[in-house]
Amino acid sequence: MLEVMAGTPSGFVFAVRGDRVEIRHDGRLAATLRGSAASKFLDDVERRDPQQLMARVTGNYKRGNERNESRRI
Repeated sequence: MLEVMAGTPSGFVFAVRGDRVEIRHDGRLAATLRGSAASKFLDDVERRDPQQLMARVTGNYKRGNERNESRRI
């Protein structure tokens, strides 16, 4: 059984379509990268954790302040 640590991004996939990169999260389009952003992403994805990189590119990652914000209300 595959276990995922809490806070570890998962569910991301990407596909190169011509001159653009489409990033999907749980089957839904999360971001489309074009031009230099697509090139940089393709270079980085070979050297870094792909799930973490896609989470950062799409803005879908924890910032560490969610719990603190709910306590202030």
